[in-house]
Amino acid sequence: MMYDTAILGGGPAGLAAALNLGRARKRVLLLDGGPRRNAAAVHVHGFVTRDGVTPNDFRALARAELAPYGTEFRDQRVTALDGEAGRFVLQAGGEIRARSVLLALGMVDETLPIPGFDRFWGHSIFQCPFCHGWEIKEQPFGVYLPPGSPATMLAHYAVMISSWSDDVVAFASGIDLDPESRGKLEARGIRIEPRPIVALEGEGTQLETVVVEGGERIRRRALFCRPPQRQTALVASLGLALDPMGYVVVDDFMRTSRAGIYAAGDLVTPMQAAINAAALAARACGALVHELTAAEPRVAAAARETPPA
Repeated sequence: MMYDTAILGGGPAGLAAALNLGRARKRVLLLDGGPRRNAAAVHVHGFVTRDGVTPNDFRALARAELAPYGTEFRDQRVTALDGEAGRFVLQAGGEIRARSVLLALGMVDETLPIPGFDRFWGHSIFQCPFCHGWEIKEQPFGVYLPPGSPATMLAHYAVMISSWSDDVVAFASGIDLDPESRGKLEARGIRIEPRPIVALEGEGTQLETVVVEGGERIRRRALFCRPPQRQTALVASLGLALDPMGYVVVDDFMRTSRAGIYAAGDLVTPMQAAINAAALAARACGALVHELTAAEPRVAAAARETPPA
């Protein structure tokens, strides 16, 4: 069977794409295998009508909504992708053929070499305050970016996070703060801590203390951090153009540098949230439907069986 689109990744981006393509009467296969990036997350937040839903329930609800449109699912991981627009060949427990591909595989977060980081990641170390800030508001927060990050980024991140707490410490280890960035932090009453973090301590998965060089323990209940990210091995193998930060380069319609391959969600932007991923995927579908329909012989379109309402 030749699918119109193979969607790789079954999170918010992949599910949104499947919904829009299915409603456009396209033959869609969604492949959702491998570890989930939000495996440590307990709830999805900031997604209108779905605020607070668990990730598993979100996926189950979305798959149920797709049932009328004939979307196929396989809980399999794609290990290889070859071919060209109109004739892609994917390997996922067998050979799969598709006219187009939409990548919705997210990014891989790199852990930081700080004792305790892995234990607290996703539980009391977070990336997005919009996803987690409300539940822990008004508690002592820390903000950390890896050494060498731009000072302007640290200042912007910390100032934004101070919307959820008046007690914020910016851990600026390895970041040379320019006067303007320092002034923005000080104007918000954000403490600047220049000493390197040497350990993170707490009970279970709850962070309680950030230990800095010299042994001082700074009480913090949450640490907001943007660790380095990389593309999945499959995306890295495709030879797609990447921007200086490592995200897949796309145009306004989410087309990558390789014809017939689209990308949406966290792998194309540092502005990462479930609702944003879904919105980018919906944008991709407009161009995808036009491209697929324009290339489809009229007789084939007329003969195609319409999925039941």
